[in-house]
Amino acid sequence: MLSAGKRASAKSTLIFMLLSLVGIALTVDFFWASSSSSSPSSSSPFLSNWAQEKNQIFVFSKPKIDNEKQEKVEDEAKKNNVPELELSGTFADLPAPELEWEQMPSAPVPRLDGSAIQIEDLLYVFCGYGTLDHVMCIPTSMSTISRLEIGLRDLRRQKRWRIRIWEWQVMEEDMCTSCLGSMALSARLLRWLFHLSSTRRRGSGRAFPHCRLLATQLWRGRLHVMGGSKENRHTPGTDHWSIAVKNGKAIEKEWRKEMPLPRGGPHRACVAVGDNLFVIGGQEGDFMPKPGSPIFKCSRRHEVVYGDVYMLDGKTMKWKVASPMPKPDSHIESSWIIWNNSIIIMGGTTEKHPVTKRMILVGEMFQFHLDTLKWCVMGKLPYRVKTTLAGLWDGWVYLTSGQRDRGEDNPQPKKVITEMWRTKLSFSCSPAID
Repeated sequence: MLSAGKRASAKSTLIFMLLSLVGIALTVDFFWASSSSSSPSSSSPFLSNWAQEKNQIFVFSKPKIDNEKQEKVEDEAKKNNVPELELSGTFADLPAPELEWEQMPSAPVPRLDGSAIQIEDLLYVFCGYGTLDHVMCIPTSMSTISRLEIGLRDLRRQKRWRIRIWEWQVMEEDMCTSCLGSMALSARLLRWLFHLSSTRRRGSGRAFPHCRLLATQLWRGRLHVMGGSKENRHTPGTDHWSIAVKNGKAIEKEWRKEMPLPRGGPHRACVAVGDNLFVIGGQEGDFMPKPGSPIFKCSRRHEVVYGDVYMLDGKTMKWKVASPMPKPDSHIESSWIIWNNSIIIMGGTTEKHPVTKRMILVGEMFQFHLDTLKWCVMGKLPYRVKTTLAGLWDGWVYLTSGQRDRGEDNPQPKKVITEMWRTKLSFSCSPAID
């Protein structure tokens, strides 16, 4: 039997040993955690995945590319010093309300960089790319679709598109076009649009001073063309011209020089509302043709997408700067409607991914209030899409065609589509208070 003193001594020794073991374990765990945080490659997969889930960080899937391109991507990542784990797969999305979209009859053919005009309840869509390497032509026969129209009023009953050839034959046979300027105009002025798209040899219209991805709009009896890119397709142009038109014809012999745009570039929306003309979004830079290429190959150059908004005041004929879009947006030439004293912009492209430099599509609807000249995010589209073609009838907004994303978690462009969707507009969003 141990005496009381020896029992107390043994108990103290046991407690000391246990505390020492706990201290050693905590010390080892501390140094292990420090080593793991400073060396990501040594972290356990379980802990790494848990940390990503906890912080809602997602790894952006790298596209399958060849070795040369892979090296370029890695060099860009090192240059920008941006860790891949800090980039979300939905890099450019903004918080937006969910809208109820209803799918409608698809267009007969896919269309990218096309144009659209609405006349009363008829939405006309035309030209553009059928695929990424084939541009739509304006033929003299029905062998290729030259114009599509859909009656928005009777869409539920008819559930079909109408296909027609051009009645006026104003374009040269087999002339291929894309990225046309579009405008809100009367049926008689549809003819004028295509006179202006013709070559300089035609005498019935007045050819543009330059041919280049211009912003185009009919405003106060004059056709305005402006901005775009210069002849090399890359350098932004700020020039602005107008010409008087009446009954589908020019009533002046020459274009009149107007106040230049504060910032040039193509792929922007141009909207006339009352005494004001708005130019919204766009980009600086574009593909450039490779000199002497027998197959007309192009090379990509640096592009800057912006959300600038400029308003031409009809009283002073001077440009004013309005609030920029919620995020940079390009490829929105025919992606707008006017509703409830506001301009609504749908889809487009935004700034490129900071590491992969891939194009990122826009999946939101933006509303520009004409009374306050402020923006808000109105809602989400069915998918991210650029150069979608928009129309409005009886409170329903319609969109069709364009190039959509690769999926919910991948905002890069993929498929040129025929789909058509609509949603009922019932509310206006409120701009954020400055």
